Amino acid sequence: MSVEKRPAFEPPAVLVRPAPVAPMLRRPVATTFGAVLVVLRVLAGVIWLVSLGLLWRKTLVEDLGVPLDSDVEADAGSNAVLAVVLGVGAVVLAVELVLALLIYRGSNWARITVMVFATLSITGSAFDYFGADAEITLRTTLVTLALDILVLLALSSRNARAYARRPRSAKRRPRG
Repeated sequence: MSVEKRPAFEPPAVLVRPAPVAPMLRRPVATTFGAVLVVLRVLAGVIWLVSLGLLWRKTLVEDLGVPLDSDVEADAGSNAVLAVVLGVGAVVLAVELVLALLIYRGSNWARITVMVFATLSITGSAFDYFGADAEITLRTTLVTLALDILVLLALSSRNARAYARRPRSAKRRPRG
């Protein structure tokens, strides 16, 4: 059996041509790996939100330079801001978890949505690093940046694309 090697560079016309669609009922490894990476991204987000909640005062004072007195109203205001940040973060992570499930089930729009957000996250980290002199460390963005890059690579693979773009009739599994 001869295995055809893919060239390192493919012209755009070849990439646009639809991949041969066989009745693919088996989920590609790239799709499964991409969904697992999105779940890991959610877990990293949960850890980040928990650590933010635990270190909120320190983050305000040391990282953001907000002077906090022992004033009760200032504490109530900062706690309200923390509640909003944690609430929005929880909603975003819940949506991301639903997208991971949809990717695993073969949804093309969920795959593209996650790839767009991963691209925006990677670009934002690059702008912060090169423009604002923000450090990429394990404590800040290294883990999420690495996961975003891996998600982008896994979900943009040819097999993941072909699986997500298969005809509707092939998406239904036979009963029995």
